[in-house]
Amino acid sequence: MLEIIVASLSLGMVSGVLAGLFGIGGGLVVVPVLVFLFTAYGLPSDKMMIMAIATSLAAIILTAISSVLAHHRLGSVLWHKVFRLTPGIMMGSILGAVIADHIRTDYLRYIFIVFLLYVGTQMALNKKPKVGAANYSKWVDFCVANAIGLLSALVGIGGGTLTVPYLVHCHYPMRNAVAIASACGLPIAVASTLS
Repeated sequence: MLEIIVASLSLGMVSGVLAGLFGIGGGLVVVPVLVFLFTAYGLPSDKMMIMAIATSLAAIILTAISSVLAHHRLGSVLWHKVFRLTPGIMMGSILGAVIADHIRTDYLRYIFIVFLLYVGTQMALNKKPKVGAANYSKWVDFCVANAIGLLSALVGIGGGTLTVPYLVHCHYPMRNAVAIASACGLPIAVASTLS
């Protein structure tokens, strides 16, 4: 029992650091570690992936609150953009959680692996988000936010790895993009966890 408490606290600290620094909820680290821990404790394999994803999303609620408060104190969160993205993010998150609950565990694992490979490739190639057009319509924001929420709920992340590049492409400075992504992680986590 002591091992799982120590592992959970360590995992929580790493997740919190990632949330504060990069605008992500740490799900990229949390989900695989939880799958490993759940396997070690003999939990049912057919429910392990969805349990790891749901647990990660629930933990992101706390890391997102802490992260967004820190970014807000620094004046980095542009709330008008957060409120513009939130409806699409919440709808996508609810849909993603429903899909995750209804597909086979193997498919969910494959989706997570493909996403990890994508993120790992981006990092290995040192791909920086490309600065693009200064403004997109509300409709484009809604559609992109919907896709971000859906994929985030499927893989158990706060969405920062998807939201930050989009915001940079929309010509937001990196400091604001990370802060907005941190704030958007909260509705992703809440909507997904409740769903």
